[in-house]
Amino acid sequence: MKKNNQIKCMKYLESSPMLLWEGYKFIGNQGRKSGTDIIETRIMGKKATCIRGPEAAEVFYDERFFERKDAMPKRVQKTLTGENGVQGLDGVEHRQRKMMFLSIMNPTNMELLKKILLKQWEISSRRWEQKEQIILFDEVQELLCKVACKWAGVPLKKSEVKLRADDLGKMIDGFGAIGPRYWEGRCARKRTEAWIRNIIEQIRSYKLRPRIGSAAYTIAWQYNLTGGLLDLQIATVELINIIRPIAAIATYVTFGAHAMYKHPVCRKKLKLRDERYTDMFVQEVRRYYPFTPFVGALVKESFFWKNHLFKKGTLVLLDVYGIDHDPRIWDWPNAFYPERFSDHMEGPYEFIPQGGGNASKGHRCAGEMVTVEVMKESFLYLAGKIDYKVPRQNMKYSLRRIPTLPKSRFVISHVRRK
Repeated sequence: MKKNNQIKCMKYLESSPMLLWEGYKFIGNQGRKSGTDIIETRIMGKKATCIRGPEAAEVFYDERFFERKDAMPKRVQKTLTGENGVQGLDGVEHRQRKMMFLSIMNPTNMELLKKILLKQWEISSRRWEQKEQIILFDEVQELLCKVACKWAGVPLKKSEVKLRADDLGKMIDGFGAIGPRYWEGRCARKRTEAWIRNIIEQIRSYKLRPRIGSAAYTIAWQYNLTGGLLDLQIATVELINIIRPIAAIATYVTFGAHAMYKHPVCRKKLKLRDERYTDMFVQEVRRYYPFTPFVGALVKESFFWKNHLFKKGTLVLLDVYGIDHDPRIWDWPNAFYPERFSDHMEGPYEFIPQGGGNASKGHRCAGEMVTVEVMKESFLYLAGKIDYKVPRQNMKYSLRRIPTLPKSRFVISHVRRK
């Protein structure tokens, strides 16, 4: 890996307009313009320091230097993550909550998830055969909403599927927005919390008995550090933090279909069901396509790094998209090339689509294994279990929009099961 030892600082009065204009490339663009991996700026009027590169990621995920409490903007909590969820915790409380999530990702549950997922792909593809064309993203979002609820032990009526899937989608779509998209996300969060809060109440009053070991059961009966049950609202937020990320994988599935269309040889190789190639394809979709732009934390105690003083309480943003496209780490970073993962031994801070470091101890996403498994089975199904045509459409996606998708949301037609 090439090193960039020349670190400078560049101060702006206010970078929010530039962030809105440049989107995923904001931190990387500013760093390249100034020849630096550390950029001092202001975001929404608040002092912030943007950092990029794997060395920066290693420091960022070191709990001696950074904490997550109060780091996440309220507008993100009120749409995407919910308030007081695991993403904003530190220390013992974070580790206890993280272990709760990891206990749900056990081998028995993962095998069950795979069975539910494949069954739902079969059900959905039968229905798609009856239609001239479908919008893949919208259909997969509903498909994964059903999968997430079934797996988590959350009842979902057939008449509710579209509403719940749409609300989960709006929560995800609204976190990086201003104006109508943001307010739709907030309203969707309120509806979703009211729905899931009622589920938790029913479980705790024994009116609903989900499978022991399911997410709904585990979270409803989880204890806090003082020995009491998790606060009802916190349990609500954390159960949504199981369902929402699974629904969000619809973005990756759509981008995977986009990759198969742009690179037909990839689809041919997936049809062979070679596990090693499938893993490489999944990882390259996660690396190449935009998902998380950056993540934030607050400086715990003042410290020096790269001759720069990080003052206590300063908001620091780590460039996630930039690290996954950093030419100091990746050869041909802007090319889609799954085979790069055949010999690239990426470290815990060099490939961070869902956070860096150790998942069991740090702030790397506990659901990463779920994401990978759902992507793997979905791509194998799309490549080998159905045939479809891709009509002419606008497949471009904007890196200015956070989050982003192909403009057409990827339309397919004449679906036929094999």
